[in-house]
Amino acid sequence: PSPSLFAAEAMRAAGLLLAWALLRPAATQQCHPAGPGGVLRFTDRHAEIRVPALHRVPSSLDPLYGLVRRCLDLIQQNPLPTELLRAALNDPSSVRTSQVVQYELGYVVCAAVALLFTVTVPVAGMCFCYCRGRRRCGGRLRAHRRSLGCRRHCLLACLSLTSLVILTSVVCAFVTSQRVKAQMEPGLGAVPATLRTLRQHITNIPQVAPLSWQGVQMVVDQFEVPRQQIISDLGGLSWSVGLSIHTQLKAMTYAALAELQDRAGDLRTSLHHLQILDQTARALASARAELEPALRERRGRVVALLDDPRCTSCASVLGRAQGLELGANYSKVPSVEKVLKALAGLPRSDFAEMIRQGNGTFNSIPELAVERMAQVIQDLRDEMARTAEKVQSIANSFPLPDYTRPVSEALVKAEDRSQPYLREVERFERYRWIAGTVLCSIILLILACNVMGMALGAYGLSKREDPSDYECRGEAGAKFLLVGVGLAFLFSWLLILLVLATFLVGGNIQTLVCRNWVNQEIYKFIDTPGNLPPSMNLTRQLNLRRDSNLSATYRECKSGAGLWEVLQLDRSYDLDEHLKPPKYTADFQKRLGDFTAHLGDVRLLRSEGRQDLETFAHSGVDEVDYGRFQEEMKNPVVQTSLPGLARSLEGLQKMQRNSTVAGRLAAEAQALWQMQNSTVQSQEALVAKLGESVQFLSHLAPHLKERVKTTLANTASVEARLPVHAQQILRQEIGCFTRKELRFFTQYLNWVGQTLREDVASCQPLATALDNGRVILCDRIADPWNAFWFSLGCCTFFLIPSIIFAVRLTKHFRPIRNRLM
Repeated sequence: PSPSLFAAEAMRAAGLLLAWALLRPAATQQCHPAGPGGVLRFTDRHAEIRVPALHRVPSSLDPLYGLVRRCLDLIQQNPLPTELLRAALNDPSSVRTSQVVQYELGYVVCAAVALLFTVTVPVAGMCFCYCRGRRRCGGRLRAHRRSLGCRRHCLLACLSLTSLVILTSVVCAFVTSQRVKAQMEPGLGAVPATLRTLRQHITNIPQVAPLSWQGVQMVVDQFEVPRQQIISDLGGLSWSVGLSIHTQLKAMTYAALAELQDRAGDLRTSLHHLQILDQTARALASARAELEPALRERRGRVVALLDDPRCTSCASVLGRAQGLELGANYSKVPSVEKVLKALAGLPRSDFAEMIRQGNGTFNSIPELAVERMAQVIQDLRDEMARTAEKVQSIANSFPLPDYTRPVSEALVKAEDRSQPYLREVERFERYRWIAGTVLCSIILLILACNVMGMALGAYGLSKREDPSDYECRGEAGAKFLLVGVGLAFLFSWLLILLVLATFLVGGNIQTLVCRNWVNQEIYKFIDTPGNLPPSMNLTRQLNLRRDSNLSATYRECKSGAGLWEVLQLDRSYDLDEHLKPPKYTADFQKRLGDFTAHLGDVRLLRSEGRQDLETFAHSGVDEVDYGRFQEEMKNPVVQTSLPGLARSLEGLQKMQRNSTVAGRLAAEAQALWQMQNSTVQSQEALVAKLGESVQFLSHLAPHLKERVKTTLANTASVEARLPVHAQQILRQEIGCFTRKELRFFTQYLNWVGQTLREDVASCQPLATALDNGRVILCDRIADPWNAFWFSLGCCTFFLIPSIIFAVRLTKHFRPIRNRLM
């Protein structure tokens, strides 16, 4: 047998074994790992209605704000008056004035100082006017002394320094006043806006309107994400199943088809070689019969010629001429007519078409899967629509409205009740800003008088040669100083009253509200039972659980806890029970589990093809004795080589002295060449052709029955196993698909649970709103407000030394009296 034939058979057997090994574990193969597309992305649109957090903005005035707060801490050192507040809230008539005065003692002292200033400074101004009218104040120096220059420079420096302090203070007052005005309007507007946003947040949590994208409905509507993903996967399921069946079974199927094609090729080729064998053997036997008499005659003539005494040196060739006989006799080889008769009419079936149809049927499995699974795919799409209705029940049964409605109503009341107070605050702030701007402008006017007075007075002194000489610019400087003094006396009481009013309001807001808000003493006061009247019971109005309080709720909300946790809704609503996946996936899973389809019915070999191969195997091809052919082919057509003998005769011709003998030798040599070229060579070509057929058939025949039997068995086995393995792969692919889609359901339901507990029903906006209120009231309004009265108060109190230095300085700008006398 040929080594190449054995190698080909070994490769085909290995292919079948590989196909079988690949198919054996088909039912237990692992699913494809989930890629990045297996993680769903949900849109959190609820963030659009969250309360934006406000923060303290660093400012260049922060050192001033800190100084004012420290001053207020010195003025009001008492802690939060819990007893006084409890009495004021529950029974206002029981509050005694002495209690209020005792708590506000620092403010009372400051108010007393302010009132004393209000009375004293105007009275001092009137006295100054009286004295000035009698020429006793602000007049001239009586005598020139050497120390006048030093005193004058000292007074100029003190008044300049005082004016600089007043200027710095009035600039701070201007800036803080504008900052209060800039922050007051948005701050007041933020109160109803924050309450409104909170109400919208609370109201939209259980919102179930079909077009709403807020609250629980927003979460339910996000089921569209897994639904669209599952519908998209359903669109490719049938093709994927068919392609997987085709991919996993193609090795075995193609191997069986290749083996079947090899057997069909063996049948055609064997029939061809048998026909060649029969025809060639007959032709060789006929040619031998025709060659025998001619060869016998030629041998007799050559022997007679060589035996002629006239032939010189011919005895050496005589023996070869006598051996000139026929060799191989193909009439003795076995006949293959019986085999050809058995194979007559084969192949009756078109194996090429049969294999093409089987290959086409197998390759059409993906299209067949799409056709067979079309109805179940549509049923699953309809099932997804019904599942969406089930998911909607989450929003319909969510219990938050019962808890959020009281909170929403409380926020509506707070919003309505705050409007009148906010309008009053806005009106008071407008008046404050106008009064502050006017009075700060007056202070600037006083500073301008001081600056002009000092500048003109100093210039006049530099131009005056004699201290007793009259100088108009020095006189003008003195009058400017006196005008500033008059304005200071005239408006100081208005300044101190504005400072007092803003001080009492801003100081109490800082020490009573802001300071206790930062250290959460207010929350502790609210949490203490009995401190608030029943109408202000926040635990009941906010629907907090009985064992909770505002401080704990604030901390929980600030840390990101949801209303679910704060209100402990799990006691009345089992969210986990509503989010169990089987509740929504059972029907979907059942439809996929019940589906079955026959996708592996492929006919590789029809009955007529099988009969052809069986006839071929039992035709007797393997019973022919091809060894007889091979033995006969070892013999030459003629025992003695005709070309060798002809060349020997040609050599003898040259040695002959007798021309007649030489001529006869040449003629005999020529006749031998002609016989070789015309007859023997054609028989040798037939022998070579016969040898090819004998070699093929001798290699094929011993294994023919076994190969055909194996091919028929393998083909039948593949035809039987294809539907079984196709069904296994179908179940496997559907199982993998089911697990993949169930993961989408689980992702969504887990996200729903997390979102409802932590995000959609988050109470963080409540904590943020409280923090924003503190930032607006304390950081953005109270700090610049208190800095305003502090700066304005500095201006007001520094007017006293300014008055004194200005009055003293006017005498130095006028001529000395005794030099004029």
